[in-house]
Amino acid sequence: MSKNLYTKNNLQISKLTTKNYSTSFSLGVRMLSRKIQDPVYAIYGFVRYADEIVDTFHEYPQQELLDEFIRQTYEAIDRGISMNPILDSFQCIVNKYGIEREHIDAFLNSMMMDLNHSEYDEQLIKDYIYGSAEVVGLMCLRIFYHDDDEQYQALKPYARKLGEAFQKVNFLRDINSDYRERGRTYFAKMAHNGFTPEVKADIERDIESDFREAYQGIRMLNKEARFGVYLAYIYYLRLFRKIRQSEPNAVMNGRLRIPNSHKVYLLFKAYFRNSMNML
Repeated sequence: MSKNLYTKNNLQISKLTTKNYSTSFSLGVRMLSRKIQDPVYAIYGFVRYADEIVDTFHEYPQQELLDEFIRQTYEAIDRGISMNPILDSFQCIVNKYGIEREHIDAFLNSMMMDLNHSEYDEQLIKDYIYGSAEVVGLMCLRIFYHDDDEQYQALKPYARKLGEAFQKVNFLRDINSDYRERGRTYFAKMAHNGFTPEVKADIERDIESDFREAYQGIRMLNKEARFGVYLAYIYYLRLFRKIRQSEPNAVMNGRLRIPNSHKVYLLFKAYFRNSMNML
């Protein structure tokens, strides 16, 4: 009983972390089937804490903190318990759903890259996006299809494309803080040519292709996961379109977002399309 209470408490902390850091993602998770919500919260909490180390804690020894976080992650998974509530939640779902260790390795490697690279060539950025975003989608997909490996394997390419699209939109949304505050340039073309209209348009064509491919996979998802994933897709697609309609200077000098009132409209629109099988 006490161990169950401990686990439940830690999962609630992961859920609270998700709500505090991302209202959009939190809303998308709430649209998933109830039985898969907590596992996705656990993944988000883990990812968020690692991301905070490399993106926010500049006045602290980031490398030491990340090394400690990595060591404690693997200890938690191997022991089946951790006194860090976020890591305890994460190890629970890793061990319960059989999330592949290679996905965790790739994610943590991308976090290491953020501390050791400020500019990315084409191969580095592919590796970074795979580890920082695509494998997160694969972890969630494993939860959605933990008892159906055939479908999991079939949907993997689409999950990766969705993660890739989301991450590239994040790069554009956060281009101001990444470039000016953290000294990072995630787009190789931008490093050489600046953020010109031509470079921006080229990046956007890649993202549009990623969204189109990912959408095909969303249509194939089971009913437990489809609406929540589709809602996240709709939010990111709307943000992408807002960025695409903006001048490079507006993107470079601000952080574009979707107002909460419009998110509510998108929620009802997504619900209608999903419930009427109009995807």
